[in-house]
Amino acid sequence: MAEQPTGSEANLSPIEARQEKLLQPLEPSIISPEKLENARKIIENDKAIKPFWVKKYKNESAKNWDRFYKRNETRFYKDRHWIEREFTIYKQQPTDTDNDTVATESSSPSVLKCLEVGCGVGNFVFPVLERNPHLFMYACDFAPHAIELVKQHEAYKEERCLAFVCDLTKDALTDTIAAGSLDVVSSIFVLSAIPVEKLEAAVRNIKDVLKPGGMVCFRDYAVYDAAQVKFSSNPGHMLDTNLYVRQDGTLSLFFSTEQIRELFEKEGFTTLECEYVHRETINRAMDISIDRRFLQAKFIKQ
Repeated sequence: MAEQPTGSEANLSPIEARQEKLLQPLEPSIISPEKLENARKIIENDKAIKPFWVKKYKNESAKNWDRFYKRNETRFYKDRHWIEREFTIYKQQPTDTDNDTVATESSSPSVLKCLEVGCGVGNFVFPVLERNPHLFMYACDFAPHAIELVKQHEAYKEERCLAFVCDLTKDALTDTIAAGSLDVVSSIFVLSAIPVEKLEAAVRNIKDVLKPGGMVCFRDYAVYDAAQVKFSSNPGHMLDTNLYVRQDGTLSLFFSTEQIRELFEKEGFTTLECEYVHRETINRAMDISIDRRFLQAKFIKQ
């Protein structure tokens, strides 16, 4: 039975309670060994679908994401106001610059130059730009319609943000961004949309535009997350080990700390942080708790 709300939490509406919870820092993963073992058994009993469909879904991934954004527009994802809490590098830092000065692409070296890969419709980009005027943001996605929606946003201004279409696995970021010029690249629930065999190319692409000492801020789905257990509990979604297809044809890959650390370190990054974190979601109508498990990391280019 789910734990009952106490104190001030009991006076909040369901929406207010959810918003309050989202503002709290994620906790280290403390899912019980029993739950993890149960998840492992369910996942190991699942089987991949036929090779023809595996190949089809992998090849059509970008097309299916574009259809997703055409269908959902800006309605699906919420703005990610938690970014600065988890990745403090995005917070506005005191500078010698006048507080009214706004960063542009050609601003002084004190400006933080960033890229968000897989930017979607800007749920990360615009909250960060609003809070930190000393930051310039590049934003890319392999779904053309998503980039159109970013450019149509009322806060989109080319002097502070440049959005462009790019498939990380095959389009060179250096065609748009100067090599070795960025301070930070964010990858937030992005690499999970890419088949395993294409991940090295994507990470190498990111590395090319980072400065030495530049940081990758990473968060994505982790193995044994409730969503993975749900996939495996309903056979017909598994394409490969820890890789699944949703009903709309988009992909979802679940990472282990060992896998993601090896992926980045192989391309010359140093691991600063890499750990499982979790969020317990309470469905009060059904009186159940759901264990969401994510992987959060920071990598530094050597």
